[in-house]
Amino acid sequence: MNANKQTINRFYTAFQQLDYTTMQGCYHPEAVFNDPAFGLLDVNETRAMWEMLCKRAKDFSLVYGNIKILDEEYTTCEWTASYRFSKNNRRMVNRITAHMKFKDGLIIEHTDAFDIYRWCRQALGLPGILFGWSPWMNKKIQKQAKAGLEKFMNS
Repeated sequence: MNANKQTINRFYTAFQQLDYTTMQGCYHPEAVFNDPAFGLLDVNETRAMWEMLCKRAKDFSLVYGNIKILDEEYTTCEWTASYRFSKNNRRMVNRITAHMKFKDGLIIEHTDAFDIYRWCRQALGLPGILFGWSPWMNKKIQKQAKAGLEKFMNS
């Protein structure tokens, strides 16, 4: 099996088990992460984000698949997380495409792409329906997510 595919399987199998320590070990020391909720994170923030999300997970399940090896460095896969949003206990189903770049068998760049408007509608209800499409709401979500991550890292 391709080394990058092995890392992806290790990462998402650990995520299914909420094993953030194994997930953290899948990242290169110079890794970066980016998604619509948190924005751009360095490796320490990325590792802390997965720990925070795993520790706060409620009623969580995850499936992944459709792993595509694009070349020696780049891989994509699709994953779907079902969970309760920690702020209000709303049921969430988030369908995500991960784009990963690898170095030395570890993830050095990881971008999760998902429909932020769909996420907002599920997470926020009426405010998400009305404003979830707007750049203003997207910036507000990122600001709150990063503030929550910073608080978690400092606790």
